[in-house]
Amino acid sequence: MTRKPNPTDWHPTTWQKLQATQQPLYPDSAAVEHVVSELSKLPPIVTSGEILALKSQIAAAQRGEAFLLQGGDCAESFAECTSDAIAKKLKILLQMSVVLLYGLKKPIIRVGRMAGQYAKPRSADTETRGDETLPSYRGDLVNRHPFTAEDRIPDPQLMLRGYERAALTLNFVRALVDGGFADLHHPENWDLDFVHHSPTADRYQRIVHNISESLDLIEVVTGQAAYGAQRVDFYSSHEGLHLPYEQAQTRWLEKRNGWFNLATHFPWVGMRTAAIDDAHVEYYRGIENPIAIKLGPAMSAEWLQELLAVLNPRAEPGRMTLICRFGADKIEQSLPPLIQAVRATGSPVLWSCDPMHGNTESTASGVKTRRFDNILSEVKQAFRIHRDMGSHLGGVHFELTGDDVTECTGGARGLTDADLQRAYRSTVDPRLNYEQALELALNIADAENGSIGGV
Repeated sequence: MTRKPNPTDWHPTTWQKLQATQQPLYPDSAAVEHVVSELSKLPPIVTSGEILALKSQIAAAQRGEAFLLQGGDCAESFAECTSDAIAKKLKILLQMSVVLLYGLKKPIIRVGRMAGQYAKPRSADTETRGDETLPSYRGDLVNRHPFTAEDRIPDPQLMLRGYERAALTLNFVRALVDGGFADLHHPENWDLDFVHHSPTADRYQRIVHNISESLDLIEVVTGQAAYGAQRVDFYSSHEGLHLPYEQAQTRWLEKRNGWFNLATHFPWVGMRTAAIDDAHVEYYRGIENPIAIKLGPAMSAEWLQELLAVLNPRAEPGRMTLICRFGADKIEQSLPPLIQAVRATGSPVLWSCDPMHGNTESTASGVKTRRFDNILSEVKQAFRIHRDMGSHLGGVHFELTGDDVTECTGGARGLTDADLQRAYRSTVDPRLNYEQALELALNIADAENGSIGGV
């Protein structure tokens, strides 16, 4: 493959010349520089070969030949870097991917919001409780969640802790995948202890049975193992929000003739940091990774066209993913003009739907939640709008957990606002629990292929 020439006016530090939004205010800049220097000497978390393999798969999804499943925590916690928590998140993503594989009849690209999702944008720099005002919690990469003056001071040492937790997480995921954990012959091994009590369990088990039988038949007929059935590719992603951290793991690779962010396979830039003159856009334009942009209702056609011109000037396949997060009540108005705008540029993109962020609301008591019906509605509308416009939705992006939390209402069990207090554990945004995530995958497969419900 011919590599595109790297921008000659770009370096991992050129973003520092521009305004960088959503960055913490560290009290000691020298300490930050010392940590960034330390991080730059540590081994990379991912490899350039893995990054280019993912880019190739995203290019296939852009052509309609694959489908992207991206999911995980809103904000990872250092405290939840445990074997059990990691395995549960991997299990639910594998379960969802099997349902989508069976229903959509396409290879599924599995990407976790994990191994680095430790920084979060905030709507305000400070938080007030009673008479006390402190810096906002910006994720474990920046400061600590307890509402004390000491905990809320941004601490550069947390970047080193984040690197360590990300490396440990991805190392364990790789060990599970390489050890046969993801073998499609035995997807029953992915069952969480409580999935048997889920209203969706019977439908899932029928899909598992049909896949196992199909694999057995293929292998009997061909006399060899089904390609790709014993092991799957699994990639990491996070919002590349904290620019000093991203810079520290960005390396020039002579053999690839390019700069790679080796902290993750697939970084994305959020709406709050996607201004054309923002330091984040400057940083993203120079790395070879596949990248994504979150698009909300405020994104205009002209703004999006400018972003594509800056971030993918040579219209490279697999480079750009557009993750739309409008809300069930705004997608009908917001999505079509952006589809038309991208089509006018001729730039290849992968359209993905994030039905979580645009559907966040608060209960009467002030608890943030999301309603399952609104989440499902936005996904279904996205599929329909793309079909009607001669485009195609090639991915979904969810905030979810493998735990039995009660953070989003609705779903097969009919969780209500009153249920939220039972197991609300997120420190930032509400997530789908394991049942709701699996039910959502089944509904997506139903919407695209009516056979699932009666498997």
